[in-house]
Amino acid sequence: MENNKPYVLAIDNGTQSVRALVFDLDGQLVAKSKVDIEPYFSDQPGWAEQHVEYFWEKLCEACNGLWPQLDFPRSAIKSVALTTQRATVVNLDGEGKPLRPAIIWLDQRLESKLPGMGIWGALLALAGESETVRFFRSQAESHWIKNQQPQIWEKTEKLLLLSGYLTYRLTGKFVDSVASQVGYIPFDFKRHKWAGPLDWKWRALPIKRKQLPELVPPGSPLGVITAQAAQQTGIPEGLPLISAGADKACEVLASGCLTPDTGSLSYGTTATYNSTNTRYIETIKHVPAYPAAMPGAYNSETIVQRGYWMVNWFKREFGLHETRLAAELGVETETLFDDLLKQVPAGAMGLTVQPYWSPGVRIPGPEAKGAIIGFGDVHTRAHIYRAIIEGLTYALREGKERLEKRSGHSITTLKVSGGGSQSDEAMQITADIFGLAVERPHTYETSGLGAAINAAVGVGLYPDYAVALEHMTHKGEVFAPIAENVAIYDRLYKEVYLKMYDRLSPLYGSIREITGYPF
Repeated sequence: MENNKPYVLAIDNGTQSVRALVFDLDGQLVAKSKVDIEPYFSDQPGWAEQHVEYFWEKLCEACNGLWPQLDFPRSAIKSVALTTQRATVVNLDGEGKPLRPAIIWLDQRLESKLPGMGIWGALLALAGESETVRFFRSQAESHWIKNQQPQIWEKTEKLLLLSGYLTYRLTGKFVDSVASQVGYIPFDFKRHKWAGPLDWKWRALPIKRKQLPELVPPGSPLGVITAQAAQQTGIPEGLPLISAGADKACEVLASGCLTPDTGSLSYGTTATYNSTNTRYIETIKHVPAYPAAMPGAYNSETIVQRGYWMVNWFKREFGLHETRLAAELGVETETLFDDLLKQVPAGAMGLTVQPYWSPGVRIPGPEAKGAIIGFGDVHTRAHIYRAIIEGLTYALREGKERLEKRSGHSITTLKVSGGGSQSDEAMQITADIFGLAVERPHTYETSGLGAAINAAVGVGLYPDYAVALEHMTHKGEVFAPIAENVAIYDRLYKEVYLKMYDRLSPLYGSIREITGYPF
């Protein structure tokens, strides 16, 4: 038994599972308990909700599944850190009880009944920002709840993100990480704190400061595990809970992306491209640079909202054969999809996907829809699948190039994490479309590792993030671009993909006007 070796615990509540993970100080995963979760239920088209207590129950289940795997005492675990899905909203009453199901980040409802903003409305109109602010306000869950469920809003003493709620259940305190603040909330993304009292966001949203938690920077203590939480989860009572960040921020950190010349791709339910900067740089105007999972830094980000969710869509609609075969073989269905990618040449014989399965603020605009063009009688479901992977990668390359222009830094190193990174074929496609060698981290559990790095730094197991990253992150497999494929993709990207949105956007607007969708 390794009684004298220290470990850290990371809890990762993603969109599709909750994982309890124990890492050693070399960044190696020594124990893992994974519990699949139902991402949401939908009572109305476009809604995505989940019962708040469900998340806590699944967290407890994941933790309790971990302890039988350990061959050392729990006292060897020196700290714990939490990372969660972003922008999932929880309403609590004065006793800390949920008032309604959580609104999940995938929710698409909008609120059109918006109160005036006084002088701020006039000032924002003069600055030409009325439409951007209107979209921000209509997306805000707080406006919908206040207007559609006023009795719930009147009882809402605390409005938390999922990270804040789970922190409350673990520590008994209304406190959250600075680096978890992603959503339609009055947060000052430049200064990493709640907006100042004169900020326009307080007039744009119905939220009051007293409804929000206190904020703690990454690597600092949020509190300690309470007796009640210890009884339910099995985590030792009194263990320090260290502030980490949202799942994407933790993935970027664990990928070793500390400088602007290193890009981090995350192939998760949301696909993202990030770089870490000490300057505040918006990749797209009015889409904020989010707090990094280490103090004083920013993640400039491009988002493809439903990213690798499209793989789940493909699996559901076209992957019955692989789903059945995977069940027989005892493997993940997605691993069998690599065979589909191998069947199709680079460029999918002209089939091209624009992956705007969910609308955006600026790029794509709120009217955007997805598109697949170039169909011919030669195309099969294998071509559709490859075109989906290629389309996602084109969108992320576009984000990389936009950020390079705004930051003045060229990306020389590209690291890829998330579920999609486990596909060798997807990694090769990424290398070919970006024209860069791409590397995946040594562990699949990158968001958990990012939380573990914070847990280690937060209790002094490492003196700072640079030293922690040196010891806890390691180079994984590298995929070099294939020149012939690079040439094909470069032309398709520049001559087809980049032109699709401008040419299709008027049609998207007509679709929205005629059908009301997207909502």
